[in-house]
Amino acid sequence: MATAAVTAAARGAGARAVTALRDGCRTAARGRSLTGPTRPLCTAPGTAPDMKRYLWERYREAKRSTEELVPSIMNNLLNPDAIFSNNEMSLSDIEIYGFDYDYTLVFYSKHLHTLIFNAARDLLINEHRYPVEIRKYEYDPNFAIRGLHYDVQRAVLMKIDAFHYIQLGTVYRGLSVVPDEEVIEMYEGSHVPLEQMSDFYGKSSGNTMKQFMDIFSLPEMTLLSCVNEYFLKNNIDYEPVHLYKDVKDSIRDVHTKGIMYRAIEADIEKYICYAEQTRAVLAKLADHGKKMFLITNSPSSFVDKGMRYIVGKDWRDLFDVVIVQAEKPNFFNDKRRPFRKVNEKGVLLWDKIYKLQKGQIYKQGNLYEFLKLTGWRGSKVLYFGDHIYSDLADLTLKHGWRTGAIIPELRSELKTMNTEQYIQTVAWLQTLTGLLEQMQVHRDAESQLVLQEWKKERKDMEMTKGFFNAQFGSLFTDQNPTYFLRRLSRFADIYMASLSCLLNYDVSHTFYPRRTPLQHELPAWSDRPPAARLPLLQEAQAK
Repeated sequence: MATAAVTAAARGAGARAVTALRDGCRTAARGRSLTGPTRPLCTAPGTAPDMKRYLWERYREAKRSTEELVPSIMNNLLNPDAIFSNNEMSLSDIEIYGFDYDYTLVFYSKHLHTLIFNAARDLLINEHRYPVEIRKYEYDPNFAIRGLHYDVQRAVLMKIDAFHYIQLGTVYRGLSVVPDEEVIEMYEGSHVPLEQMSDFYGKSSGNTMKQFMDIFSLPEMTLLSCVNEYFLKNNIDYEPVHLYKDVKDSIRDVHTKGIMYRAIEADIEKYICYAEQTRAVLAKLADHGKKMFLITNSPSSFVDKGMRYIVGKDWRDLFDVVIVQAEKPNFFNDKRRPFRKVNEKGVLLWDKIYKLQKGQIYKQGNLYEFLKLTGWRGSKVLYFGDHIYSDLADLTLKHGWRTGAIIPELRSELKTMNTEQYIQTVAWLQTLTGLLEQMQVHRDAESQLVLQEWKKERKDMEMTKGFFNAQFGSLFTDQNPTYFLRRLSRFADIYMASLSCLLNYDVSHTFYPRRTPLQHELPAWSDRPPAARLPLLQEAQAK
């Protein structure tokens, strides 16, 4: 991922220090240590070596080596406007571009999530008879991140890694973190069995967890946590399953009852972030003769007003096909629903659809009929969306389309990863890990005391979440890659912060995934020969 260069460089620094550890006794036998202390660290046979001093000298040497790396890494920072590839793909092969609408073509301001939270909270009070006191809770945009899992039965929100392990320190009941010991007792460890994970689309069947993958789900997670917090603080007995369902229904009603759509249409400048790059991207593709289509779950009038605002009155001229209220992911699987034409007044017509015409808007339908009417099949189609499951999974697994994920959080995370403090922390974390890996063979009491101090330092640094979200950390990784990243890597050929990143590339550009070494391809810290370390380090710095 983004820390690969830092990690590889740190491994190089650690390798140098470990080699010093391995060769130290030879040097000490000649009456001096590597750094020239006044007395040897490894003494003559029959004399116990001063292991404590020896280990701390190596620690300081590793620290100096790591600090020397930081300036060179700072000269090769990550580009927040780049496009990243999981699978090799050439744009020269792409003839047709497809797009989702929300958080793909259009981005929303921070006010929208506050609107959704407040509207759903009020629905809980007015329609589900929840205590009026929950109105005191306000939306906190910094509480949750995408990709979290919610245990419906236990009413806890958590971050799970790619191996189905709960990331301790990221489990929240209400607005309070659950102690690690309680989590381990609750789950008889920290592993979540496959049958308890969410289904293919991240949904919960009632006995499983729910994964929140949609950007619109951030207010839902926060509202769940706030209501849980109120019940817990006031010692109110409640059924967690009912709470989950009521909050889910309230969030859904904010959309289906038109509350969100009407509010945005009434004050479009407040809620939509105007971005001329959307128009520029679409115009660039049109100028190169690319066909384009739009498939969204949002309603016709809402999409029309938004596109007029960010693209212009002639936005339909850029698209060959426009489909609204598609009900993804069902659109990609249900063969039964026919298309319906929507006229200029938003009225549904009853005509049978034999052709999807440019300039017209269609509702519902299904992908199988779409493929039949357009002939747009296979790897010549590239579809962009922000929801890894609803937008991308079926297209890549069942239909062979190429897929692009829009991850708005990526830009801010990359900017954080480019800071000197983050680079220093991750580089030293990797170096210290290498020292621990090598020196764990020393079992004497003096060495073990030193190693325990190193382990404590490593544990304190391991949770780098403070650089990102204070509660849940990075969307992509902490100690391990996240479950979100695992699904992103499987279902998206390419991913980027926004569509505007396409403006930085030619329409014939080929995206190549970076070849990262497998674990068995990397020598152990102590096994890497000195001659092999410098090229590896230089390569890491170059990246």
